[in-house]
Amino acid sequence: MMVLPFFLGLLLMTFSENDAATKTQVFVVPHSHMDVGWVYTVQESMHAYASNVYSTVVEELSADKSRRFIAVEQEFFRLWWENVASGWHKKQVKQLVLEGRLEFIIGGQVMHDEAVTDLDDAILQLTEGHGFLYETFGVRPQFAWHVDPFGASATTPILFALAGFDAHLISRIDYDLKDDMQKNQDGIYPNMSLSVTKETVKLYAQTMVDNIRQRSQWFRTPHVLWPWGCDKQFYNASVQFKNMDVLMDYINAHSDQYGVTVQYATLKEYFQTVHQANLSWDVRGSKDFLPYSSEPFQAWTGFYGSRNVLKGVARRASSRLHAAESLFARYQIRYPEGPVQKEWALSKLKALRWAVSEVQHHDGITGTESPKVAGMYMEHLSQAMMAAEELLAAIFFLPPNITPSNDIHLQAQTRQFLVKTGSENTLEQHVIVYNPLAWNISTYINISVKYSMAVVLDDRGKVVPAQIQRSMDSSSDYDLFFIIELGGLQYRQYIVQFPQSPCDSRSACGATSVARAVKFAKKNVSQWKITGRKLLPVLNECYKLMLDQETNLLHSITDRRVLFLKRIRIQQDFWEYVANGDVHSGPISDNYIFTANGSAVPAYKSVRMEIVPGKVLSEIRQYFYRLEQSYKVGPLKVNRESVFRTQTSLRNNRTLFTDDNGYQMMKRTYKTFVNNTIARNYYPMVRAAYIEDESSRVMFLSERAHGVSSLGQGEMEVMLHRRLWNNQEWSLGYNLTLNDSSVVNPVLWMVLGSPSALSSIFQQLAVELQHRPLVLPIDQPQAPRTLRGVLSVPSVQSVVFPRNLHMQTLSVPGWNYSPKNLNYSCSGGEGKSETDGILLRISHLYEEGDDPALSQPCTINLKEVLRGIGEVTEVQERSLTGTWDISELKRWRWRTNESIRAEQRHFFTAESLDFIVNIYPKEIRTFFVYFK
Repeated sequence: MMVLPFFLGLLLMTFSENDAATKTQVFVVPHSHMDVGWVYTVQESMHAYASNVYSTVVEELSADKSRRFIAVEQEFFRLWWENVASGWHKKQVKQLVLEGRLEFIIGGQVMHDEAVTDLDDAILQLTEGHGFLYETFGVRPQFAWHVDPFGASATTPILFALAGFDAHLISRIDYDLKDDMQKNQDGIYPNMSLSVTKETVKLYAQTMVDNIRQRSQWFRTPHVLWPWGCDKQFYNASVQFKNMDVLMDYINAHSDQYGVTVQYATLKEYFQTVHQANLSWDVRGSKDFLPYSSEPFQAWTGFYGSRNVLKGVARRASSRLHAAESLFARYQIRYPEGPVQKEWALSKLKALRWAVSEVQHHDGITGTESPKVAGMYMEHLSQAMMAAEELLAAIFFLPPNITPSNDIHLQAQTRQFLVKTGSENTLEQHVIVYNPLAWNISTYINISVKYSMAVVLDDRGKVVPAQIQRSMDSSSDYDLFFIIELGGLQYRQYIVQFPQSPCDSRSACGATSVARAVKFAKKNVSQWKITGRKLLPVLNECYKLMLDQETNLLHSITDRRVLFLKRIRIQQDFWEYVANGDVHSGPISDNYIFTANGSAVPAYKSVRMEIVPGKVLSEIRQYFYRLEQSYKVGPLKVNRESVFRTQTSLRNNRTLFTDDNGYQMMKRTYKTFVNNTIARNYYPMVRAAYIEDESSRVMFLSERAHGVSSLGQGEMEVMLHRRLWNNQEWSLGYNLTLNDSSVVNPVLWMVLGSPSALSSIFQQLAVELQHRPLVLPIDQPQAPRTLRGVLSVPSVQSVVFPRNLHMQTLSVPGWNYSPKNLNYSCSGGEGKSETDGILLRISHLYEEGDDPALSQPCTINLKEVLRGIGEVTEVQERSLTGTWDISELKRWRWRTNESIRAEQRHFFTAESLDFIVNIYPKEIRTFFVYFK
């Protein structure tokens, strides 16, 4: 585990008395918090206030050299820069940036959420924002300003450190962790929309100084950070700065009386002063600040499950982007002058990059936004995914008609498929399947078809094992499952034939099994008798499931892979929390907050079951009914919060392990509180969560974020869906009541085994769930024809990494990272958005102690491992977002109260010799790779 001596903002500093003889130096940092979607859409916000903030701030900064401002949400700034800013504004911005009076903070597209964002997406939005700022101004943000996300993860400061940041500021920490600090942390701000006059300035000054004196007790140095700004503030920067000028001049004129001096400052100026004090700081290590509670009945754990559909679409879009990036990178290396033009392709990729980045906002993927803003995110994601589909179609279907730049690719498979299906009247459909991971995989995929029989052939004409069965979702459709085997970053072409007359089992049809459902009668809960006596086994090579025919529920699972078969009792079903929606009747749940006003209750009255045994896979379908109506996860009744509960025989003492942004696992020990114990024991699960005892572990892997908890011995429950309405005036005014009537279909993978066995595989399984094979149907079923021109896509060599390393990113950045941009001319033109390097990001999946072998540092030769893509000529190691050459990056060092172990000092080692790099546990390394 990597531990950073990382400085965590003003609210984490310890108490001590300042020297009474020393004046308190106050650093007033003007800022305007502008949510990239919350109550209003991005377009509405730009029109209503965001554009005016930047226009008027630039004008006011230009008028007085003592003034400062920090710009935080870069999506708004980029939109202003590209669509609104005049030539004069742009010239002034460049001068202000040079002078350090306008400072870009964080630098990502958004101020991302820290609880339910995936590691890859947090890195993406930082990379895109940093690329824009570096290309445009030659600047690289060095400080973070996470004042609004609802709790802080341990992963976020690690990412910021890898990006080259020197300090990180957070705000929202559990109220009982901050004790009395929580009451005062926001301070008392004068109403700056009213003019400060001679008659009122003394009152304003005294109010501000009193609060400064309170705050000064929280700081270990006589320097106080005073953030000045809030939502949409500085819409009229003239009013703000003129009022601040008068107030600050008055305080400084009476500094001997007040014992306080005030000055405009950027975040860098404040942190530099504190750093120069050379104090020693505590190290928090791998602990995080989740969950976050602002008051006794205000546990901000509800948003872990809010707007589950949006959470799922956002992750699917991220997965699609990951696949499209690597496919285009391979194409660009092979056909640098090919028919798929680079700028056009990058426009498609950037649309998806920016849509995925945008939704990572702390009022985006959290599900805490208004319905119209949720609709905006969905529209942007959907349109961008369609743009990526256009790019994929062009890559596969535009004939290159040029000689490849290297000869590592195999010849195209253009042969006619001649396998007989027993019928001359056969329709055909063509499918391309791409493996976006740098590992060899053998798995199955599923496509929906309209015919009751199908034969699948690969690109060599070989019949592929398949299974067809009635779809659970549509009586007129069929699910076709077939086995695929693909090397890393490899794609293959398949043909699906649909015989229109009875199939001869001795022909190719024999490779496809027809699976039929075995139905079991509905069992009413009220009529359950003695359970566990009528058990039905369903098994494969790994597990044997026992289903209770008395209840139609899972009874137990046996791990067949161990020498002495280990059986775990497991029951899974759906429960609901009934939420209060009347603010006059007690605490409520809303899109942010989960308040359990009682224990969960079963969400069903009866259960029906179907089992579909097959040769490729066996499917168990359970239908949960409420009041004789088919129960799905939605639409829920109003003020219901639906959970999937798993009860096992494990003795876990209600201890839970959850992932932190898909990066590291955190131990969550059950705690009892005076109020709201259930809600305060909920945690975010982004990719994985598990419970265990000495001999067994039960784990869930997820393709979207959920809330998760262990409220009873051997229990784990996952919150899948929420639908809430309340009469709180604030919620009604902003339309934030989460009346979400959608139906959700989340996917959970459950794995079980010994703790050591699962520790060696779950990281890779979680990545495989996130990045499943990309299936691209080429056409609709039609009459046979010559396949030349249809299946003319060249095959490619595989790229295979060691099991403990994940190719996190392979992309054409599209930003100009040339050092010449550091010395731009204020009157000069813009740099071109291009680079010859391929951005490669590699992460070590394992933590120290996970596995005796896989947790070891891993050495690879980049030239050898990337040979399947092209001939590597040069490798440059960069910071996480690509803007720093590692050899030039000199981060500040903070003194700490404990020594840092040698193995925790691997940040920016830049160790590489002859393309050989050594990657340590949980390390993420970023490179620009250049190909011949």
